[in-house]
Amino acid sequence: MIICAGNNETFDFAQPMGVGLIETSMNLTRLCLFDKPEFLLFIGSAGSYGEHNIFDIIESKTASNIELAFLSDDAYTPLDNVVSTNIDTTKKDVIVNSSNYISTNNELTKKFLNFGIGIENMEFFAVLKIAQEFNIPAGGVFCITNYTNKNAHDDFIKNHEKAKKLLTRHVTQRIKELISK
Repeated sequence: MIICAGNNETFDFAQPMGVGLIETSMNLTRLCLFDKPEFLLFIGSAGSYGEHNIFDIIESKTASNIELAFLSDDAYTPLDNVVSTNIDTTKKDVIVNSSNYISTNNELTKKFLNFGIGIENMEFFAVLKIAQEFNIPAGGVFCITNYTNKNAHDDFIKNHEKAKKLLTRHVTQRIKELISK
């Protein structure tokens, strides 16, 4: 099953789950309880912490939930804040960080790179945690729309439609490749 966030980030071939960690958790849990999918593929936009460029397509099976306060040593968590469905340990995933906030402090977010975290998307951590709970293989495909800086929102708005087209083309191509095998 292909899923996406919702609101203005929808696709004809994907089921919207909601924006952010909470809506996604609630709606995806409900879906899994009543009609458990065999596989979950999340598609959406993402912000880059600096290593990935606008309109890059990133595939990942690993997510984190690390808040900015952790980076400045102003917070900690007793929770497991990284989850992965990647069983191929020879391939290093780009870790996708999730929070209900969009990062705009470029200097602070560069610190994510020290932990191997390359991009942010609001929903992906919730998707992987629910997939893990229900023992469902899962992954994500993201298109970079912005960098995590003061222009994050404006760049997201400016690049969002093109990113959705690129994601649609990429996912369609990957499906064709899988069918032809």
